[in-house]
Amino acid sequence: MSGRRSLTWLGLTPEPERELPSTVAALRSPASDADMTAPGLAAAERRRVERLILHGTERSWLRYLAEVTDLVTAVASGARRGDRAAALLAGEVVLEHHRMLIGLPGTGYGRTAADRRALETAVSSLRRTSPARSDTTPATAEATTPDATNPAGTTTTAAEAPPETPQPPHTPGTRQGRQGGRG
Repeated sequence: MSGRRSLTWLGLTPEPERELPSTVAALRSPASDADMTAPGLAAAERRRVERLILHGTERSWLRYLAEVTDLVTAVASGARRGDRAAALLAGEVVLEHHRMLIGLPGTGYGRTAADRRALETAVSSLRRTSPARSDTTPATAEATTPDATNPAGTTTTAAEAPPETPQPPHTPGTRQGRQGGRG
C-alpha cells in the first residue's frame, strides 16, 4: 500500500457507530440499572467512536470492537454484572459487522475469527437467558422506535422479526398474487 491509509473498512454498515455508543456506555456503567447510565458516559463513548471513524484505522477500530466483545462475553458468562439486553444488542451489532468483513480485502475477517466465535456463543446465551421483553419494558429506545418496518414501534428482536423475503412475481395461470376472482 502507498503511504495513504486504507478506508475500505469505513464502507461497512453504520450500525456500530449508531448503536454502540449508548449501549457500550450502559455496559461500562458502574450502575446496576441501565436507566441510571449517565448521559456523559454515552457522550464520551460517542466521541470515542467518532474519533476512531474520522482518525483511526481498521486495526484501531477492530481493537475497539474487541473491547466491546470482551464486555459482551463477560456479561453473557456472568463474569461481569451488566444490562443483558444491552449486551445482546451490542453483541448482535458487532457480530454482524464482523461477518461482513469477509467482503473486504485484507485480513480483518481472519483476525476477528475468535471474536466471532465468542460472540456467537455469547449472543446465543443472552438470547436464551435474557428476560422476555414486552412493549412496555423495551430493552432500548432504538428497539421500539417506529419506523418503516415497525410502524407501531413494538419491540422485536432479530429472532422474532419475520424474514424479509421478496414475494415472487405473479405468473399467469397460477393462484399466487391474485386478489380473488379470475386474473
